[in-house]
Amino acid sequence: MTPVHPTTITEQDAASGAATLAPSTPAVRVVGAHKSFVRPEGVQTVLQDISIDVAPGEFICLLGASGCGKSTLLNLVAGLDEPSSGRIEVAGGRPALMFQDHALFPWLTAGRNIELVLRLRGVPRAERRTRAEELLGLVRLQDAYGKRVHELSGGMRQRVALARALAQDSDVLLMDEPFAALDAITRDVLHEELTRIWQDTGVSVLFVTHNVREAVRLAQRVVLLSCRPGRIAREWSVGMPQPRRTEDPAVAELSAEITEQLRKEIRRHGRH
Repeated sequence: MTPVHPTTITEQDAASGAATLAPSTPAVRVVGAHKSFVRPEGVQTVLQDISIDVAPGEFICLLGASGCGKSTLLNLVAGLDEPSSGRIEVAGGRPALMFQDHALFPWLTAGRNIELVLRLRGVPRAERRTRAEELLGLVRLQDAYGKRVHELSGGMRQRVALARALAQDSDVLLMDEPFAALDAITRDVLHEELTRIWQDTGVSVLFVTHNVREAVRLAQRVVLLSCRPGRIAREWSVGMPQPRRTEDPAVAELSAEITEQLRKEIRRHGRH
């Protein structure tokens, strides 16, 4: 099978008619994506026939058991890897990406970590500090500009990492279990903050998690991947208004339904 690179659709492409996606179509489109790896024991298929659209401004959570290919799919959309076959299209430039590990440079301050992204984007030097301070304000860390990584708590580091991702000024934000290592209280606070930032910015979010209640709390749509090879097993639209809390009865009810479906997928594939 011939590898296919993700296609980035820019505003200039759309205006010239060179874009595959029309302006009103999804921010991300994945069509028939397969991903296989060659191992010493043979070819291992991780993703099989994945098709999904992310609408402009939509928040989708990818859910599934460990090893089902969630992060692999995110890497394909990010352009960090190529699908073995299929097509991936991203409107509005390269997506921003946030990992579970904050990946901040420890020798730089919080503000300088953000400014580095702005510098790489070509933002004039005179504007970088102002923009970095604005982004720190957006994640409610107005006073953290001059602090180094070791002076920040785990939750604060993830906020800076989110601000740095937003500094890429992308229409699409990819998040790979960014809150998994945090304690429950900090995670709860960051759920609220992420929801607010998503609503304020209108960015499209594709969020990977294995936490069912996290998915139901955050997403407009939850997509469940089957165990390897990962396929789309089922989707749920989450119609509850924001803000939501994990203890809300409606969140608990839908979480129980999704959890049962996830367990069925795990049992079906013999995963424990």
